[in-house]
Amino acid sequence: MTAPTEEGGTAGEPGTRSGHSGSFGEVLITATGIGVDASWGHIYGPVDLTVRAGGVTVLVGAGGRGRQALLLTLAGRMKPTTGQLEAFGRVDAPHHLFDRAAIANIDEVDGIPQTIRVHDIVTEQVRWAAKWYQWVPQSTDADLERICRPVFGEYSLPTMDAMVEELPEFTAALFRIAVANIRKPPLLVVGGVDTLASIEGSQRLRERLIALGAEQTVIMADVNGVEMQDGITDVIEVHNLTDHEFAVLEREVTGR
Repeated sequence: MTAPTEEGGTAGEPGTRSGHSGSFGEVLITATGIGVDASWGHIYGPVDLTVRAGGVTVLVGAGGRGRQALLLTLAGRMKPTTGQLEAFGRVDAPHHLFDRAAIANIDEVDGIPQTIRVHDIVTEQVRWAAKWYQWVPQSTDADLERICRPVFGEYSLPTMDAMVEELPEFTAALFRIAVANIRKPPLLVVGGVDTLASIEGSQRLRERLIALGAEQTVIMADVNGVEMQDGITDVIEVHNLTDHEFAVLEREVTGR
């Protein structure tokens, strides 16, 4: 695992992507001492990190509500109660960040009712993405292809009449990312990559996120971290995501 440098990047050479724009590698988000506290207690923080534009930034840290809340914060869905968050040139402006980010594969944000067809989800997302005055008919296979193919790549798309609850785990994760990313904003934040039951499934999902990082900045989290490779911009250790006593126990168990 590659350790973060003081500048917020990683030791060694940064990841790259083919055909990147001139903004690749520029600082997109800077978090300084950010944290979130609820009325019932501390959720996470303080956290310092820097996200550079382009490719995939991997946040390495314990799973749970703290890490999930951090991802929500970095997508503009949750406002930090402490510290400072600068994103897309604005300081502590969650609405500005919200408009430029999509978040996927986090149940509290993009959870899909299980007893519903793929067709219904695609139709709903197409209508949400359309202008308010535009009439949108029922979705077609062409809509499914347009929305899902950039995320699925070479993998088979689900059928329009498939029930969401019957989709294989890997397919379901790709589908959730595809419908959440329909606007293709500059930033895509993805949760749950390391929660797939299959290690191979998690690896394949990460590869698809690397492909998306050719055109967007992607943030994901992984408890074990990943090796630096083409398309991975930074791998950053993030602490203070769990209560101190649980963090100590985790280090004792994992040896980290």
